[in-house]
Amino acid sequence: MLVGLVLAGCATASNPEAGDPFEPVNRQVFKFNQELDKRAAVPAATFYRSSVPGPVRDAIHNFLANTGAPVTFVNDILQGETRRAGETAKRFAVNTTIGFLGFVDEATKEGIPDHHEDFGQTLAVYGVPGGPYLVLPFLGSALPRDLAARYVDHYFNPLTYVKRHNQVLWGYAVSAVSLVDVRSRNLDNLRDIERSSMDMYATMRSLYLQHREAEIRNGRDPGDALPDF
Repeated sequence: MLVGLVLAGCATASNPEAGDPFEPVNRQVFKFNQELDKRAAVPAATFYRSSVPGPVRDAIHNFLANTGAPVTFVNDILQGETRRAGETAKRFAVNTTIGFLGFVDEATKEGIPDHHEDFGQTLAVYGVPGGPYLVLPFLGSALPRDLAARYVDHYFNPLTYVKRHNQVLWGYAVSAVSLVDVRSRNLDNLRDIERSSMDMYATMRSLYLQHREAEIRNGRDPGDALPDF
């Protein structure tokens, strides 16, 4: 749905140039996703936020974030970001042990910074172009490079190796919980963007691409975005 767009809500990077040759189709898919979001994701996220106590929601969010640490660590290494890889390893070790499998974010309390990396960002660091902007049913904004990279990241996530009687159902359940978690934390953000935007599609496209560019640069200026080998 709008998960990819939600994550771009606070983008601050300079506006990158990216082609949108499929804009007519993208707009139709975007409209479909918005309707689905209003009818399914928003009610579910609103119910979740109103019925589940805040500390429980935070614990679930922390656990999901902690399972993504190995993905970030591997991509830190692949990008030559040794310092950031060390921070990620520390966060994962602290949160998994003292933080009870990550349900408590002890690493942040100890001042260990958090960041996110994925294989799409790694490919971008090595010069692989993102490709044309896409809006996909259910998934939202994406670039072809990053879509392909998701399959690689999948094998770095420890939840992939949790054995259940029905692995497919388990995967859908994890995805559903992640979606509701992200959507519930951004209900107000997206409402504000929607109220202030004259063209929601163009606004969300710009925010997504800015956010993605900022992630790839790790907050650096374009000329400084080099791995720290």
